[in-house]
Amino acid sequence: MAAGFAAIRRRAERRKGGAYALAALLPGRISNADLAGTPDDRILAGMTRRIFCAGFVWRVIDQKWPGFEEAFLGFQPQRLAFEPDEFWDRLASDARIVRHGAKIAAVRHNAAFVSRVAAERGSFGRLLADWPAGDEIGLLAFLAKNGARLGGMTGQYFLRFIGWDAFILSGDVLTSLRESGVEISEKATSKRDLAAAQTAFNGWAQETGLSFVALSRICAMSAGENLDAQTLLQRMHGEE
Repeated sequence: MAAGFAAIRRRAERRKGGAYALAALLPGRISNADLAGTPDDRILAGMTRRIFCAGFVWRVIDQKWPGFEEAFLGFQPQRLAFEPDEFWDRLASDARIVRHGAKIAAVRHNAAFVSRVAAERGSFGRLLADWPAGDEIGLLAFLAKNGARLGGMTGQYFLRFIGWDAFILSGDVLTSLRESGVEISEKATSKRDLAAAQTAFNGWAQETGLSFVALSRICAMSAGENLDAQTLLQRMHGEE
C-alpha cells in the first residue's frame, strides 16, 4: 500500500526550490468538454506521432511532422480507412515521413479503429472524455487490444499528449512509487504492476484533489536526476 503523498511532495519541493517553484512546473487541466471536442483527425495524428516517436529521436519526428500531415492526408480517419493498398505501398518510400513499414501499417489500422469508435460514440474524443478518470489501465488495455502499436508507454504518452488526465510510468515515477511502498517491478508492465500503480494514484488523487498529470509530474520531480526548472519547462509535456 502506498504511503501518503505529502512526503513525495515535500521531496519534490526541496529539489525544485519550494512550493511555489514546484507549482509553476505543474500543468493545468484540460476540460472534458475540450477533450470530447477533439476532432478525430487530431486523435489519429496524436496516435501516429507517439507511435513514430517510440524508439526514435522525438525532435526528428517533430521536424518532419508537416510532411507526415501531407503524406497521411491530414489524418482524416474515414478517408484513410478506404485508401487502397497502392496508397500505403507508396508511403513506404515517401521521403516526407520516416519510412517504417510496420508503423505505416499501424496508421492504416488505427484509421479504421478511430472511425469505428467515432461511428459508435459520436467521436473518439467523446469516448476519452467519458472514460472514468480512475481507470487509466482499463483505457490502456482498450487501446492496446483494439489499436495498433498503442500498448505500453506509447499508449500512456498518447493519452497525456491528447489531453487525457494520465499518469506516465517513467523510470523516475516508478522509483517514487517504490520509495512510497508500492510493490512494483522495474519496468511495471504486468497487470499486477499496473493495478498497483493505479491504486496508488487513485488514493493520492482522493487525498490531494490533484490531477493524475500533476501527481505523476510531482512523482517524477521527486526522484532521479534533478533537472533545473528551465530545462523542465523546455521539455515537451508528458516527457517524464
